[in-house]
Amino acid sequence: MATSKEFLAFLTDQLVPLGHITTRRMFSGAGIYCDGVIFALVLRDVVHFRVDDGNRQAYEAEGLQPFSYQAKGRTVQIGSYWRVPERLFDDPDEMVDWARAALAAGQRAAARKKPKRAPAKRKSRTSPSPR
Repeated sequence: MATSKEFLAFLTDQLVPLGHITTRRMFSGAGIYCDGVIFALVLRDVVHFRVDDGNRQAYEAEGLQPFSYQAKGRTVQIGSYWRVPERLFDDPDEMVDWARAALAAGQRAAARKKPKRAPAKRKSRTSPSPR
C-alpha cells in the first residue's frame, strides 16, 4: 500500500511553519523536504523523522524504535529515521517542534556530506600568442 495523497497533504499542511515543504516519491512512500533538506519519510501512512544525537533522546524517552523492514529473511534497521509518536497528530504545535528538531538533524547530515565536485575545466588548446 502506497502513502495516500490525502495523508501527505494533511502532513505538509501541518509542517508549513518550518518553511517551504515539498515531497518526493521514494520507495513505497515519500520523502518530506524543507527548503531542499530531507527530514522525514512517510511509508504506508507512517511518519518517520530524521534522528541523530541531537534529538534521539526524545524518541528513546517515548519508547520508540528506529525504522526497520524485512529483507531476505532478516530485519534491517535504519537508525537515522524513527517513527513519530502518534500523539503528535493531536498537537500540531508539538508536531512542528519535533519536525524542527528532525530538520536540524537533516541539516547536520547534509553538512557532513562531501560536496559534489565540479567537472574539471578543460584547458584551452589555442596556441600561445606571439610576443
